[in-house]
Amino acid sequence: MVAVDEPLVRWDWLGSHTDVLVERTVEHTLLTLVAFGAGLVIASILASIARRWRWTNGPITTATTVLYTIPAVALFAALIPVFGIGYTVPAIALTTYSLVVLTPFLVVAFDEVDRATLDAADAMGMTRAQRLFSVELPLALPAIFAGLRVTAVTIIGLVTVGGLFGLGGYGDFIDEGLTRDFPTLIVVGVVLSIALALIVDALLVGLGALISPWQRSARGARRAEVA
Repeated sequence: MVAVDEPLVRWDWLGSHTDVLVERTVEHTLLTLVAFGAGLVIASILASIARRWRWTNGPITTATTVLYTIPAVALFAALIPVFGIGYTVPAIALTTYSLVVLTPFLVVAFDEVDRATLDAADAMGMTRAQRLFSVELPLALPAIFAGLRVTAVTIIGLVTVGGLFGLGGYGDFIDEGLTRDFPTLIVVGVVLSIALALIVDALLVGLGALISPWQRSARGARRAEVA
């Protein structure tokens, strides 16, 4: 039981443990970036296979969905005896979970590109690579970034589970707070996880707008027509 006189947040603890706060923030961010990057690469490969050979779409979707149904705690617990304590276990687990979100998002994003636009690109003599980078990718970016935002927020939340096994990140605060009946650590872990998710989501929104300015122009033109 938490002591009756124990405040929800001890501000003096925060002021004297800034080094720990920074360390956990770096760990949480690094784990998120590794899993996000690895998941994006693998999901891109799987999506390319699914679009090139349509019969593989079902098996790929089924496989990623089955992996996603494995409880995070069980997956972490199963991987630790094999890989030990460190970044390897959360990186593998989180990358695995990211695939079920990213892979279908990527497939749908490219499938929704207007067929007439692709035919026009082919008629202009574009190669497959030219069409991909000059036509398909720019038009698919809004849907792709929607998938990236969902994936990033999901990973940030799941990194916290690794704290139950001493794998770093804000989850360590929550685990230690529960063990010590110290609510300050629990509050810090939860609040910082939410704050990081909001910051990363905002950064992805900004990045998406930055690299696809034509989307803003198109939305502005539509609003002008409506007005």
